[in-house]
Amino acid sequence: MDSRDITVPDRLSAALADRYRLERELGAGGMATVYLAEDLKHRRQVAIKVLRPELAAVIGAERFLAEIRTTANLQHPHILPLHDSGEADGFLFYVMPYIEGESLRDRLSREKQLPVPDAMRIASEVASALGYAHRHGVIHRDIKPENILLHDGSALVADFGIALAASKAGGSRMTETGMSLGTPHYMSPEQAMGEREITARSDVYALGCITYEMLTGDPPFTGSSAQAIVARVVTETPRPMVPQRRSIPPHVEVAVLTALEKLPADRYATAAEFATALGDTSAVATRATVATGRAAQRLSSLRAWLALPLGGLALLLGMTALWLGLRPRPAALLQRFALGLPESQAVREMALISPDGRRIVYVGPGPASTNAPQLWLKEHDRVGAVPIPGTVGVRVFTFSPDGEWIAFASGGQLRKLSLGGGTAIAIGDSAAATAGVAWLDDHSLVYSQLVTRNLRRVNENGGPSEIVHRGDSVPAVLPRALPGSRMLLFTNCRGGVCGLTQDLWALDLKTHRAKPLVQGVVSGDYVATGHLVYLRRDGAMLAVRFDPGSATLHGSAVPVLDSVMSGIGVLPYYSISRTGTLILRSGAMSAGEQYQMVLVDRAGTAVLVDPDWTFRMAAFGNNAGWSVSPDGERVAIGLATGSGDDIWVKHLPRGALSRVSFDTAADFRPRWMPDGRSVMYVSIRGAPIHGIPGARLYSRLADGTGHDSLLLNIDLGLYEATWSRDGMWLVFRTGGVINQVGGRDIRGIRLGVDTASVPLLVSTEFDESAPALSPDGRFIAYESNETGQVEVYVRPFPAVDAGKWQISTSGGQAPLWGPGGRELVFVNGAREMISVPVLPGAVFATGERHTLFKLDAALYLSPTENYTPYALMPDGQHFLMARQLHSAGADAPVTVVENWFNDLRARTGQRGN
Repeated sequence: MDSRDITVPDRLSAALADRYRLERELGAGGMATVYLAEDLKHRRQVAIKVLRPELAAVIGAERFLAEIRTTANLQHPHILPLHDSGEADGFLFYVMPYIEGESLRDRLSREKQLPVPDAMRIASEVASALGYAHRHGVIHRDIKPENILLHDGSALVADFGIALAASKAGGSRMTETGMSLGTPHYMSPEQAMGEREITARSDVYALGCITYEMLTGDPPFTGSSAQAIVARVVTETPRPMVPQRRSIPPHVEVAVLTALEKLPADRYATAAEFATALGDTSAVATRATVATGRAAQRLSSLRAWLALPLGGLALLLGMTALWLGLRPRPAALLQRFALGLPESQAVREMALISPDGRRIVYVGPGPASTNAPQLWLKEHDRVGAVPIPGTVGVRVFTFSPDGEWIAFASGGQLRKLSLGGGTAIAIGDSAAATAGVAWLDDHSLVYSQLVTRNLRRVNENGGPSEIVHRGDSVPAVLPRALPGSRMLLFTNCRGGVCGLTQDLWALDLKTHRAKPLVQGVVSGDYVATGHLVYLRRDGAMLAVRFDPGSATLHGSAVPVLDSVMSGIGVLPYYSISRTGTLILRSGAMSAGEQYQMVLVDRAGTAVLVDPDWTFRMAAFGNNAGWSVSPDGERVAIGLATGSGDDIWVKHLPRGALSRVSFDTAADFRPRWMPDGRSVMYVSIRGAPIHGIPGARLYSRLADGTGHDSLLLNIDLGLYEATWSRDGMWLVFRTGGVINQVGGRDIRGIRLGVDTASVPLLVSTEFDESAPALSPDGRFIAYESNETGQVEVYVRPFPAVDAGKWQISTSGGQAPLWGPGGRELVFVNGAREMISVPVLPGAVFATGERHTLFKLDAALYLSPTENYTPYALMPDGQHFLMARQLHSAGADAPVTVVENWFNDLRARTGQRGN
């Protein structure tokens, strides 16, 4: 008889023989036995856990399999996954990966005490797994070192499901089997008392016990019998840790002893809070030690009760619970500090904190080979940040409710990505030009379509999406989740364009009815203190009591913060976690919103055009765009004012500024007509075209008289245009959906001659943009990302297929021709203005290029403009550029405020923690 026959019951082996070949027993516990087996289908080793027959009889196959299905959906880097489960010949089993390592119990048996960093890391990883499970409604109920596996140094939590199924089978029936749920050393007081409703705080207690043992060598309570241990669990306080081991940091002792509080309400509400406290070096060490000293005094009068048999324990527990309820709860310390990151990892725009407060995801620098930004991840327990693969170009994103995923718009799709690794998964379409996304706690997402001005909803696992709110003429942006997923917050942009006046609204997702809440805001969020906090354009943040179920305001709003920055008055630069951590940037509006025009000579020296003139760029196009008249005496520019985005003309250098366009739509990116008397510009008017904003080309006399004339309206959308000097050709760029590659193409038309436009540079794989015609009309310069990064190219015109020359080699954008066509200038990837001589002759040829100057940080040049945002003066010696004005928030770092809810409660007059 071989070893398999000795260690594996024949009946069990036969019952599973069609799927698994059982090899040997790995171990046995109070509820189940574990066997090593071979998965015959996949040719891999697995571990099969088989419930004890008496437990299987109590639970029943139907209940067991139902609970296993629940836990099988837990997908987390620190949770041991489930391969299979079932019932075979009366045996209830489930199948897990076979981990070639050891359990935490094995390591503790070998080493007794772990190094402090190892213990902290394991506790944090287990806390991460538990937090994820709790947010999915699963309480483990049996956290102990035996159920924590160590694989390549990382912790994996095992055995979700058995205790859950057993607890639902009924306490009395469990007692009949002689088995108990949980292990006495790690059992919370409420679990020891047999309470049926066990919360996440019970798992927090168990993790506190394990952390205590990893650091001191023993669990908090030991005894000669299970009854003795349970008695100590419900009546005694743990011994302080530092006297047992001096290397334990005081703040760690505070965290562990708080997790071991008798009353659940006095513990950390979530595993994430416990993990955060383990790393909080600012905690006051006396908090826990004073509490335990007082607890010992209060318990002295109850010592006699320990002589009672366990049958009389209920009375003791009731008295203990009464005593625990009288204990004061200390307030957490309010802490403010700057998020210090090196320049290579700097926060560029939006930053969000995860619901549990342990992660920050933000828009930061992109790869050097591109001009696009990228999302970065900053973990609470890590010094630096790391880029998130697959997020180049992403600016709109949100966290999942459990903080383990992000959702974002990219390539016209709504996608989700696990922060534990993997690739992005497409879950929704129609996500071009997305202006905000919210992940609800009912496993759905709502995202804004800036183009159609609607809000759409889709399941987090994908499938068809539905419109839940139609914005019509008022864009609905920045959706924000509310608890319960019945109601939703969003921002309404008055005037048809965001950046001027916005109001906060609430949407009932069942009836699809919307109602206004607060006027004149940037955005609003519901926080766990029961308040609605909202940000005004002047940087003031206010709070008001709020019922999220009915979206009803109660009382008057109270100012709680000032100087909170917003991006062009549209994007809020703050984020608040459920645990009370606030992150924000200070400043009334985003740095660089105010500009002045400068003339920069070929050596890089800048001179103000008009010291008294400051302006804001047009909000819709993310840049104003400007163009110098052929005589060099005027500049046409798109500006954002209180009246919206319009075209204005200024006489240089210090002449009057007059308005040209007067419609309510967004107008931007002007170019002078060849006659020098009129200006053409892009305008967002009319219905969307194939899901793209309905941009069309108009013209008007530069003095603002007369009426707008529609120059070009094609079924493609149009976002920039330029004339040939002889007025024969109008060259324009179509497409331009945010975060979508391959949508930008260059076309041309001879108005009055051609009946349809001519495709000049059209590709479904790459973007072509920023067209610039040479003065003699023989060549066209443009940008393309066909090599993987944006470079500048030249082709013959209009026979663009007759040749192609790559001008830049290390990144290039914004090409312009010199006045005589004998020079081509562009900006390279290092923000240097490059001059390329164009040699005379029938064939295009260039001379030796050289650097004119480096653009300093204040000179405006967006890396994702797809448009040339500067002009070359007719003398060819000066560049007309915009210089960003320094503001109070321009260099402001991201500020982190921990335990901000205490300050919020104090300012709003709310009592309690």
